[in-house]
Amino acid sequence: MSEPLTDAERLARYDRMRADLLAEKSRIADKMDLLRLQGRQKSASFRQLMGDKLTVQAMLSRLASYGL
Repeated sequence: MSEPLTDAERLARYDRMRADLLAEKSRIADKMDLLRLQGRQKSASFRQLMGDKLTVQAMLSRLASYGL
């Protein structure tokens, strides 16, 4: 088994996760914008991206509710 994480290491991992989620949210928005420009708002790809966006947003909201 690995050593338990220190509080600082654990917080750093949460910070990294939040940064990754924010980057993913931006990538999803860019892809959705491209599909919108192509008039593909009703496509399966767009709908999947919408679900991904909502999932990422829910995770970010949960982190924010804990002050992270």
